[in-house]
Amino acid sequence: MNEMNDQEKPHMSDIDKTKIEKIIRDYMENDGNALTILQSVQETFGYLSFEVVEHLSEEIGIPLGKMYGIATFYAQFKFHQRGKYIIQICDGTACHVKGSMLLEEFITNELGIRPAETTTDKLFSLEKVSCFGCCAIAPVVFINKDVYGNLTPAKLRRILNKYRKMSIPMKKNRKVKKSKKVKKSKKVKKVKKVK
Repeated sequence: MNEMNDQEKPHMSDIDKTKIEKIIRDYMENDGNALTILQSVQETFGYLSFEVVEHLSEEIGIPLGKMYGIATFYAQFKFHQRGKYIIQICDGTACHVKGSMLLEEFITNELGIRPAETTTDKLFSLEKVSCFGCCAIAPVVFINKDVYGNLTPAKLRRILNKYRKMSIPMKKNRKVKKSKKVKKSKKVKKVKKVK
């Protein structure tokens, strides 16, 4: 599992606090509640860290235990930093029967993560979902909002490689080699005019 020690834990910056306080103001002015505030904060930061939930608790005036109770009740909330690409494997009946467990095993071997974990480079996270309702194209995997169906481990490998390639930063200031100009021959063939 990917556990963080105290040195790796993210600390809230003033910028983060400013963003959170704006979210709170926006929702409190419009009869917002803790659930909508948590959703908006997660949308902003990608997950809910302990520090963020604690700060929200203090700012809104809801006890920390109650705030965590709200956040942990709903499966939509994540408490660890997720990867750039969220891989969701469907484990509904049709997908399970057609091999979703093989896909999960492949991802575990290929990326070194299990469901609810993120790769150390923060590129991929793996989640298991009960059903997407895409049974006709089982087994199904979502990567962010892209849907992939009728998958095999070989197809999934190609898909993962595509996402890896998309994440390789382009080198700035690359020198482009100029092609050599073809020198014109000094010898010009004389064309005879035909009379």
